[in-house]
Amino acid sequence: MSAKIVKPVMVVLQASIVLIVVGWILNIPGQLQISLFTEQMLAAVLGLSLALTFLTFPLSMKARGEEAIALKALTGEQDVAGPVDLVLAALSLICCFYVAIRYPELIRELVARPWSGVTIATIIVLLVFEASRRVTGLALVLIVLVLCAHALLGWMLPEMFASRYVSLSRLMVYLGVDTNALLGNTLQIAVIVVVPFIIMGQVLTRCGGSEFFSDLAASLMGQFRGGSAKIAVVGSAFFGMVSGSAVANVASVGTITIPLMKRNGFPGHTAGAIEAVGSTGGQIAPPVMGAAAFLMAEYLQVPYAEVMIAAIIPALLWYATLFMQVDLESAKLGISGAPRSQLPSIGKVMREGGHFLLPFVVLVSGLLWFNWEPEYAALMGTGALILMVLIVPHKGKRMTIRDVLTALVASGGAVVDIIAVTAIAGILIGAMNLTGVAFSLTQQLIGISGGNLPLLLLITGLAAFVLGLPLPTVGVYVILATLAAPALVQAGISPIQAHMFVLFNGLLGMVTPPVALAAFAAATIAKADQWKTGWIATRMSWCCYLIPFLFAYTPALVMRGDPFSIVLSLSLALLGILIGTMAVVGFFTATIPPSYRIPYGLIALMLLAQPAMFDGAVWLNVAGVAAAAAAIAREILRGRSQPKVTPGPQSARNPATP
Repeated sequence: MSAKIVKPVMVVLQASIVLIVVGWILNIPGQLQISLFTEQMLAAVLGLSLALTFLTFPLSMKARGEEAIALKALTGEQDVAGPVDLVLAALSLICCFYVAIRYPELIRELVARPWSGVTIATIIVLLVFEASRRVTGLALVLIVLVLCAHALLGWMLPEMFASRYVSLSRLMVYLGVDTNALLGNTLQIAVIVVVPFIIMGQVLTRCGGSEFFSDLAASLMGQFRGGSAKIAVVGSAFFGMVSGSAVANVASVGTITIPLMKRNGFPGHTAGAIEAVGSTGGQIAPPVMGAAAFLMAEYLQVPYAEVMIAAIIPALLWYATLFMQVDLESAKLGISGAPRSQLPSIGKVMREGGHFLLPFVVLVSGLLWFNWEPEYAALMGTGALILMVLIVPHKGKRMTIRDVLTALVASGGAVVDIIAVTAIAGILIGAMNLTGVAFSLTQQLIGISGGNLPLLLLITGLAAFVLGLPLPTVGVYVILATLAAPALVQAGISPIQAHMFVLFNGLLGMVTPPVALAAFAAATIAKADQWKTGWIATRMSWCCYLIPFLFAYTPALVMRGDPFSIVLSLSLALLGILIGTMAVVGFFTATIPPSYRIPYGLIALMLLAQPAMFDGAVWLNVAGVAAAAAAIAREILRGRSQPKVTPGPQSARNPATP
């Protein structure tokens, strides 16, 4: 089929997703006296999204998974759907809308498992597998297929791995239509809660918000040493708040920040690494965070605001690690900032685009003070933003209704990856529930660790890290929130600490070779060696591998405790990160001799040791503070005795302008 025909069809599918989701959140069916099951709405959105996935990621695409998403964001090219893609798209619409229309009767009929119902459920499950393969790659699909095989054949395995007998027809019906599997909480959270935030992010970005946040980051950070890199750090944090994908964040933000850093004097691999780490951290940056955070609120049965508050310090520590690394790297390379006169003034930036902050004000106010549901708060924030961009011009240009409608429709295309991931995650949960494998593996984890918390944390952290190499963050979180988090809770830590531990560790694979999807995407933009970029990203995020263990032992680092404990724990962690970064970079006010870098690293570990880890840790912290004070004083005195570094010609360039 010609691209001229496919493109309008895709626009209709995108607009339909947005209309259905917004209408459901605003309870339009209820106001029209139309009684619908939530599952009917979910099936309709799933069908639209699957069809859109097959048209957006056709078989002709060479790349798959996060690589495909990054490639599309970088090139903007649309591959033409072939006959197979069109057939799969049509099947998606027919089967899912069949379920959506006949759901009230189907839930009674499928008890007897008629051939028509089993066939429809089987086709939907297979379509979800294929759509997920195209969006996330093969790894998650293989894991779910193994669990499905275990459900069918587990009764033949030894007792330790055995499961009860499940027929193929029962498995397909359960996975495809049951509310404990595909049409369950995981997909429901994605459609009802996550999609409104994606809509808000798309409208914000396409109506000028991206330019505003770039200017704001430049006005705040451009005059400091290594200003372009600090613009990248701050800008990535801003964009990460409304982006659920680290790779997509790199592809959109990195095209601006990476060339700026290179012109400012940073090597290409270093510029790519900075952007990769900054973009990855956006998935735990409040107030929006990534899709996994909304699933966490559902699993914990707490308001999303609690998850958002708990993530404040972990996100702060992530970006503090990167910011300190960038600052000392800039000093080491002699890269200065731009003169204040060459940068946009913060006053002018706020006058021209301060209204882009309004949706965040509405969102946070709604969550914390008005007790709105997250999805409603996101819609209200989007509504306020739309009203403002139609009234208030940005840099002399006022958005038109057509521009806003284009942004809203485009957001329907931005949700397909999230829906595909959460759909197959629902099947994964259904397979584990049906066989009881989740409970048995949790008990085996406790048995292997002997209930020893440090060992259990190490096993869980390693599992999250390894799974995070090929899988999207949502997939990692769903698997380990089901299997490992309950074991951590039984071992003695709070549920919010356990789930945050799993989520945080799942991010690290995005910047760690051999996969390092975010780092490799950034290297492509920087035209730098992928492996070198990946290893530098690993070095720059050195403390991020330790941070989950810090808040696993210290509730104050997830905002659980009195203000004094929170401030004290945060201060010790920041001081430890500073000393550790001095050791890693080998620079503070002057080059640090190799003989001092190892002792500085040990001082950092003394400060990062948490009081609950072992007896005497408090005194180790006290000794670490004294040693850190001596180390900093020594480096300041050494710096005063060293000749000043004169910035080179490249470092004097304006990092905020091309």
